[in-house]
Amino acid sequence: MPPTTSWSELAGLRVGVWGLGIEGRANLRRLAELGVEPVLVDDVAGSGITATAEGGLELLMGCDVVVKTPGLSRYRPDALALAESGVPVRGGLGLWLEDVDRSKVLAFTGTKGKSTTTSIAGGLLRGLGFRVLTGGNLGVPPWDPEVDHDVDYWVVEVSSYQATDVTTGPPVIGVTSLSQDHLDWHGGPERYYADKLSLCTRPGVETVVVDGASELLRSHASLLGPHVTWVDHEPEPWIDALGLLGAHNARNAQLAQQALLALGVPGADDEQRLRAACAQFTPLASRLRLLGEVDGVAFVDDSLSTNVLPTLAAMAAFPGRRVALLVGGFDRGIDYTPLAEGLAGRPDTLVVTMPDNGRSIGAVVGGHGTEVADADDVDQAVDLALAFARPGGVVLLSPAAPSFGRFVDYRARAAAFAEAMARAGG
Repeated sequence: MPPTTSWSELAGLRVGVWGLGIEGRANLRRLAELGVEPVLVDDVAGSGITATAEGGLELLMGCDVVVKTPGLSRYRPDALALAESGVPVRGGLGLWLEDVDRSKVLAFTGTKGKSTTTSIAGGLLRGLGFRVLTGGNLGVPPWDPEVDHDVDYWVVEVSSYQATDVTTGPPVIGVTSLSQDHLDWHGGPERYYADKLSLCTRPGVETVVVDGASELLRSHASLLGPHVTWVDHEPEPWIDALGLLGAHNARNAQLAQQALLALGVPGADDEQRLRAACAQFTPLASRLRLLGEVDGVAFVDDSLSTNVLPTLAAMAAFPGRRVALLVGGFDRGIDYTPLAEGLAGRPDTLVVTMPDNGRSIGAVVGGHGTEVADADDVDQAVDLALAFARPGGVVLLSPAAPSFGRFVDYRARAAAFAEAMARAGG
């Protein structure tokens, strides 16, 4: 049997679905539409679901093709064993890209900034009069039968996990940034960089639009393919209408526009139309959002910041201001020396650490001369931060670490921060 490449080719085959998260459920709906009743396997057993370690792997080895959820690493021993058995292991996004009209697809990837840039591009397209679906890693699998497929353009966010599933890319890829992340999934920084940027060199990709301010992207230019457009000019005036904080978000907006231009979108070169189109952009939660003030101190929620790069970008959004930075969360083995070096030359900064890895971050940061205070929870962190930031400063939740372990997700962490702010102000 030739390799299975698209959703439409799964009809009539014995298909395994491995992982039943958001994408897994969308995969089930797509297969039901094709008349396929799949084998269901997950790491945790359930009704009709076999656990991977309790016979599930053997069931998957008996399938013609397995559709894997992105969260399951391709480098796990069981995933490697499945691939070595000869069973094709695919991902939903890769299958979809083989079926869809890719000339209408725009994809963004990058360690950080990809969600915001995807949302900016989608908002601009809607403001220019087009029907758009934004999805992928942003939360809506575009192959899900429950989403509206009657659109003019698809704008898709692609994670490093999903990039390894893609076999054919859209004509234009935007790359927002690069730094260490998800090392537990990929196994190391260089493999992460290679997996993340593998999207750029897939067949079908014609132009890769890249943030030229990233030294790490420039040093890994060989992974970007032969047709790169570096975005490194001054922000255009229309970007102010988006109402976003930070120079990095201005670059994200520039990158979104350049990607639309590369795709040939009518109106993407008209500053007046772009400024008007900004009204269709809705800022995403927990991406450098101003929540309010307490005693003249601004509280900013950047809870989705899960590594060094976005935290440094968030700090850069407040030049000359007194900032108390709240850091800490799940430990993924990331090197925090770049954070310490980035903060070392900045006066009037307090780093407030939170569990679980906050104190280890604080040890690195404090070793480079930045003042550090340790807290046991978000409430105590806010108290310490507010006392330091008065008067006229900023309390910034930009943790440089994921939320899981202490919180369900980044939204729960952001909610705890907002509640602590309300208590401090009440």
